[in-house]
Amino acid sequence: MKKLLLLACVMLSVVAASAQTTLRNPIIPGYHPDPSVCRVGNDFYLVNSSFQYFPGVPIYHSTDLVNWTLIGNVLDREGQLPLRGATSWLGIYAPTIRYHEGTYYMITTNVGNGGNFMVTAKDPRGPWSAPMWLEQQGIDPSLWFEDGKCYMMSNPDNTIMLCEIDPATGKQLTESKPLWQGTGGRYPEGPHIYKKDGWYYLLISEGGTELAHHLTIARSRNIYGPYEANPANPILTNCCMAGQYMQIQGTGHGDFVQAADGSWWIVFLAYRNFGGSYHHIGRETCLAPVEWPAGQWPVVNGGNPIDTLMQVKTMAPQKMKKGMVKSDSFLSPEWVYIQNPLPGNYSMVNDYLKLTSHGTLYDNQQPTFLGRRQESPNMLVETEVLLHAPASATYGLAVYQINDGYLRLYANTEGVRVDYRMKSAAAVHQSADWPAGKVPEKVRLRITSNGEWYYFSYAADGDNDYHSLGALECPLVSTEMVGGFTGVILGMYAECSDGESFGEFSWFKYEEQ
Repeated sequence: MKKLLLLACVMLSVVAASAQTTLRNPIIPGYHPDPSVCRVGNDFYLVNSSFQYFPGVPIYHSTDLVNWTLIGNVLDREGQLPLRGATSWLGIYAPTIRYHEGTYYMITTNVGNGGNFMVTAKDPRGPWSAPMWLEQQGIDPSLWFEDGKCYMMSNPDNTIMLCEIDPATGKQLTESKPLWQGTGGRYPEGPHIYKKDGWYYLLISEGGTELAHHLTIARSRNIYGPYEANPANPILTNCCMAGQYMQIQGTGHGDFVQAADGSWWIVFLAYRNFGGSYHHIGRETCLAPVEWPAGQWPVVNGGNPIDTLMQVKTMAPQKMKKGMVKSDSFLSPEWVYIQNPLPGNYSMVNDYLKLTSHGTLYDNQQPTFLGRRQESPNMLVETEVLLHAPASATYGLAVYQINDGYLRLYANTEGVRVDYRMKSAAAVHQSADWPAGKVPEKVRLRITSNGEWYYFSYAADGDNDYHSLGALECPLVSTEMVGGFTGVILGMYAECSDGESFGEFSWFKYEEQ
């Protein structure tokens, strides 16, 4: 009997060890590109690019790599994050987060406003230090700590370069030396070094952050090389026969992490197509298991492409959550501005959010805008505005991809309008004028989406019935149509073409359907 019990226990342990759990990608949906991750004890911390938005570099926490909570933004002061004139082609590119001897390090590039820099903190929730500006340029800088030395790598001149720096000051201590140019794909970038079983492994992205995006890897016995490429490169791509019809595409720019149980994983970016070969929500953070036997090359997801649903081993259950923000303070960390905000243009007055206009979204000079990432294709966003502005002013909701690519639902004393901008072209899609002498005091503005269309409607002065103002296709704000590196931000804005005006918002609601 004892032998039977022992055999049963062994069999149960084998079954448990090989149990399959459904993993739903992306793990952090919406515009969350270029993920980097580190583990400290049982805690994981992950950061993403933020480009032209302030505050910058959102930071997430998890204990299982699957369920993540936004705990703040690394760059939350203008002195850390100047964004003069930044669009989604500029600003904060791929960050790297690392932990060493009690200190967290985040290194990144501010394209257009200073180049490569590093900040530090004792607590990942902040506060983070002032920037330490770095000599070696290129983009996507990363760090490796070993034997009392701090190494920095980045990609000037399309070559992965390595140097030593002083982690306390950022001062470069050695000459920059070339390591690898990849396997021939364009834009070798996103370098990370790992040491395992006596080998230095150099992971990079190639192909550009579009359809041909992929990950390649090389290794050397010496950190300075020479590096030999993995014969099985690329180790991750959906641009292949097996992955070409999957919704997830553009897989690349990854970072390995080892869990406390010894298992290896990789976080990486990808995007989901909607309405054909278009992506508008942005590049998102995904996860896959990694097999990495001693002395051998890592294998991501068994060599298979990445799907929205995957069966993986020893993964914590994924908590499906619906996002909603209905706030009077507008201070939670998911709120972002376009470039550095002008503080006087944002205030709470008599329980209303008062937005004072400054230029236009199209002009892109610190426009008055406050929003959050669209994280689900199926969602509702809604607000209520007070009507008192002249016809030259507009305020309402924007589906914002880039300064010359967005949709808007807005109101003023003349009526309600839906318009769109694509590059230099702008047009009103549909409108409704108020009856003469009957301008309502308040109007509710609502936008819903099913991933392929945005639907616009409004209700005035407490009317329970919403009136339709038509629909526009999601591809109108896709990267393929209007460009940009980011994803849709849903927000409130105020504009005035003739002087200055302001809008007052009662509340803001975002729900995932």
